[in-house]
Amino acid sequence: MNAEPNSISIKPLGIEIAIGGLAAVGAGFFTNPIDVIKVRLQLQGELAARYSYKKIYKNTLHAGYLIAKHEGVLALQAGIVPALYFQVVLNGIRLGIYNWAKDHEFITNKKGNTAVFSTVIVTGTCGCIGAVLGSPFYMLKTQLQSQSAQSIAVGYQHNHAGTWCTFKSLWKEGGIAALYRGWYANIPRLFVGSATQLTAFGLAADWLHSMQVLTDQPILLTFAASLIGGSCVALTIQPFDVLATRLYNQRVEPGGKGALYNGLLDALIKIFRTEGVTGLYKGLFPTWMRIAPHTVLCLVFYEKLDQLYDTFRTNVTKA
Repeated sequence: MNAEPNSISIKPLGIEIAIGGLAAVGAGFFTNPIDVIKVRLQLQGELAARYSYKKIYKNTLHAGYLIAKHEGVLALQAGIVPALYFQVVLNGIRLGIYNWAKDHEFITNKKGNTAVFSTVIVTGTCGCIGAVLGSPFYMLKTQLQSQSAQSIAVGYQHNHAGTWCTFKSLWKEGGIAALYRGWYANIPRLFVGSATQLTAFGLAADWLHSMQVLTDQPILLTFAASLIGGSCVALTIQPFDVLATRLYNQRVEPGGKGALYNGLLDALIKIFRTEGVTGLYKGLFPTWMRIAPHTVLCLVFYEKLDQLYDTFRTNVTKA
């Protein structure tokens, strides 16, 4: 993530993937509480007309307060284990391949700046791959985050005993098919989100570099560029984020069929018809509160880990 691509020492793809996964784990610890709040707000009033239901959670701050009051402060870290596993899979692939492709000039133009079309295709495709491979972790993360005290419950309550117990239960129920139920739910979310986030980040970094802003402070440059990228993705990802939350959290009938939605298009139509456009934008503010800091932390951690790796490798070489 350095400001000057030509100065990057090229690393093996495996190292890039490892750094990306580790950076994402660090970011995930800080942003998971707001993710819990986001999921609750997105499930509130599911398939109910606007104003036809009583809002348990009035806004982001109120939701955080109620969760802490009724379930304890630690409930704001619900689903943290599968959430971090998902981050390792998703961002290990996304960030690792993004930086590897950037190092090899596959997604840059002749001037070394971000090539928009190739960056969108590469990062969007990597987001889709991460979405599919990490689908079981995302499904369980969502279901654990929605699981709450009865007095403030929204959405279907799966009543899981824990991460490992649930994985074993799903495996006994239907093996790989059960673990990957709804595997498609996150594909549009992460194609759009990944492409927007990393393309906007690259363009912002190029612009700051061309303006000679923070060129001698790569960490601050990464911070500024990633804040722009994170803010952009919050606006584009929201409807797809709501769809993913609803599809992964819905009750499943015998045979594995969803009780409420038959797929992405069916979910989109039903939400739009019953809840209107606003239904697809439920939880927009906490989405921004999560994704913008997560983008910043993830890319800044990547930059720092990248520097540490280069320093370590230089010292080993000298020795």
